[in-house]
Amino acid sequence: MTNWEYARLEYRAAGTLGTDRFMDWTATFHHPGGVLRWGTDERFDDLRHLNRAGAAGWQAYARAAIHVKDEPHRLSSVTYAMRRPVP
Repeated sequence: MTNWEYARLEYRAAGTLGTDRFMDWTATFHHPGGVLRWGTDERFDDLRHLNRAGAAGWQAYARAAIHVKDEPHRLSSVTYAMRRPVP
């Protein structure tokens, strides 16, 4: 039987005003050892952060996207549930 440890990668829009509000994105990694801020991207590019987590042995098993109310084409946040075997 495999024992797992769990983590969460949050990728959120970082802007606060105007049309630029959904252009910058911040990546935050929550894991058993604490919270790591993985930086801000100029455009949506979650693959770089998923690859970084994968290189550390994490695998994504669920994804949840949150859209802005009344604006179906505006993505506000994406959260990935991750796990890896306990060594």
